[in-house]
Amino acid sequence: METYVFDGTLEGILTAIFDSYERKASQVRLVSEKLYLPDAFQESHFVMSEDTKANRVWKGLRQKLDPDWMKRFYKAYLSEQPQTFQDLFDFAHYIIDSPAGAADNYGNASVLAVSQMDRKVHREKHRMEAFIRFQQTADGTFYAHIDPDFNVLPLISDHFRERYADQKWIIFDLKRKYGLYYDLDKVEEVTFDFTQEMSSALNALPANVLDPKEELYSLLWKDYFRSTNIPARKNMKLHIQHVPKRYWKYLSEKQI
Repeated sequence: METYVFDGTLEGILTAIFDSYERKASQVRLVSEKLYLPDAFQESHFVMSEDTKANRVWKGLRQKLDPDWMKRFYKAYLSEQPQTFQDLFDFAHYIIDSPAGAADNYGNASVLAVSQMDRKVHREKHRMEAFIRFQQTADGTFYAHIDPDFNVLPLISDHFRERYADQKWIIFDLKRKYGLYYDLDKVEEVTFDFTQEMSSALNALPANVLDPKEELYSLLWKDYFRSTNIPARKNMKLHIQHVPKRYWKYLSEKQI
């Protein structure tokens, strides 16, 4: 078995698939650079990401897969899971080497694995869209920071651009250290450094950068939440099923 070491990008995976055909490799173990450990007993091929090669593989997959499956492929990649990288590599080979309709064969291990990971990433996307809470900063920008299990920022961009089209906002992923900034015209990717105070406060920004009215709005929302809550109908098991505890840090009503 040959080890292919790639840079962790989608282009890198697609280039690795191209190289495997070009090198006529029968078995390949795909691993990202940051997880690679040299092995004296295994041959390693370092994949150099190339747009030309990646585009050819992507085009080949589009000829075999419908648009929905192409989205699933991309969403599974956003999981950033090492095993999923291998699953995507194997899935692509299976689809390219098989007749049309192979993606419907859930008896194939890679088809099943990619489909299952797509659902997990999609669920995380949906929860981020539901649970993100913005805070207004002193300059009028609405800000939220998150640390999702998967890299879902590329998937939630359209939702927030359409829902909050009349206000400037930033959604920043603390785990991956980049964010999205909407300036009332377009959404751009941004990066910036946090102080320790900001990076450790998932549910709040420091008071000195917030709009003076933000604390009042937060208190009013908590009061509303308390007033509409009916203790006699409390069903914590059902509540946690719909709003898992790991998302409570995003919700101001949970900071009571």
